[in-house]
Amino acid sequence: MSLEPHTVLMIAAAGLFAGVQNALAGGGSFITFPALLLAGLNPLAANMTSTIAMFPSQTTTAYAGRNLAGDVGSLGFRNLFLISLAGGIAGALLLLHTPASFFEKLVPWLVLFATSVFAWGSFRRKPLHTASSMPTWVLVLAQTCIAIYGGYFGGGIGFLMLAALTIAGQQVRIATATKNVLAMAMNAAATLIFATSDLISWPAALALCAGGIAGGLCGGWLVHRLPEKIMRGFVVTVGAVLTVWMFVR
Repeated sequence: MSLEPHTVLMIAAAGLFAGVQNALAGGGSFITFPALLLAGLNPLAANMTSTIAMFPSQTTTAYAGRNLAGDVGSLGFRNLFLISLAGGIAGALLLLHTPASFFEKLVPWLVLFATSVFAWGSFRRKPLHTASSMPTWVLVLAQTCIAIYGGYFGGGIGFLMLAALTIAGQQVRIATATKNVLAMAMNAAATLIFATSDLISWPAALALCAGGIAGGLCGGWLVHRLPEKIMRGFVVTVGAVLTVWMFVR
């Protein structure tokens, strides 16, 4: 679909804000998704376009912390990566075979779930270290489910993974780097599959991508200058408003 110049600028601005948001606190999809809806994309197209557009900035974040990512007990990082890649493929294929009308009805519930997860992950007390209290098979199952959800919709996957990894025994700093790389794997799989869909709005994707990269750079500068709780609170507010809007629209 063709977009008016002012719409492209609006989408680029949303990408800029989302890039800053991801760098500071996470939750950039809560900005990009409604921006694409306002631009006229249906929810299915908006979800796919947002995933593709924000992938480059996610790759940069994952690459920067790759040396910190590690194993979780007896479960090697390579196995976690492969689970995430396979789950991302499964979720993306599931989305491609979801009718747009059904997905539109499902989106309010997905946004509600993602907002709840983000709020819980943002404000819960985070331990410096947690002794492993999760059997390996439970972590495999949890990561598989998270990866499928990540390929399908993806809102809140960072906090779901952070919770699972820390409960399984990783320190928060290592778990943060690990979940960034695993999230990149999920989105890499989804991006390759979504790129074949004719639902993608490439002008919107390019505008979001450019804004997201610039926002990531700005976020790196602002990370020590803005209170993280304010940014997280803003995302929760946006998610709550978006949830209500999606239910009543």
